[in-house]
Amino acid sequence: MRGVMFSEQSTIPPSRDGRADDEALPADFSAAVESLYHARLRDELSLGTIRPPQRLAPYSHAVGLEVDRGENPDDPQTDSDGDAFGRLILLHDPQAEEAWDGSMRLVAYIQADMDDEVASDPLLPDVAWQWLTEGLDNLEAGHTNLGGTVTSTSSMRFGEIGGPPRAHQLEMRASWTATGTDLSAHVEAFADVLAHVAGLPPEGVRTLGAH
Repeated sequence: MRGVMFSEQSTIPPSRDGRADDEALPADFSAAVESLYHARLRDELSLGTIRPPQRLAPYSHAVGLEVDRGENPDDPQTDSDGDAFGRLILLHDPQAEEAWDGSMRLVAYIQADMDDEVASDPLLPDVAWQWLTEGLDNLEAGHTNLGGTVTSTSSMRFGEIGGPPRAHQLEMRASWTATGTDLSAHVEAFADVLAHVAGLPPEGVRTLGAH
């Protein structure tokens, strides 16, 4: 898929920003990175390590999530057949307690193609943001200082250009401070938002005739 390129980095990457590779990583950061991979995700979502942005914090790690829609005719239909992907970046700065209200900051990004019916809903940005806030609360993912934006855009193609004549896209950018080092619930809440905006049906729902 075009959205996320998974890398071959190990679960805990080497040190960043010019530090020696054998320099010990902070225990809290190492535990937080490990917990990212303990999240329980639905079958249609895949998670992998991606390259984090540099110089945003002394320590960083990033994961990417993609939607695998599959080609099985018995699979349930989705509300959208477009691309959908997400990135979740963990930043750790032991000196950022005051600015972040903690030392662990999560930065989230989601992009998804939407169909005409969903994109025409003027409340779509509000609903998408509610999916995130309710997901974090329902999964008891302790957090503070949550903020972000949700953008819904439409574009039309003219002339000799490939693709559908009209396209709709939703983007979510959010960040929050985690209050602990177990971030599995944070990944699960983020993954639920991605599933929603990708139009995946509730887990366990099958189409008529599916076995």
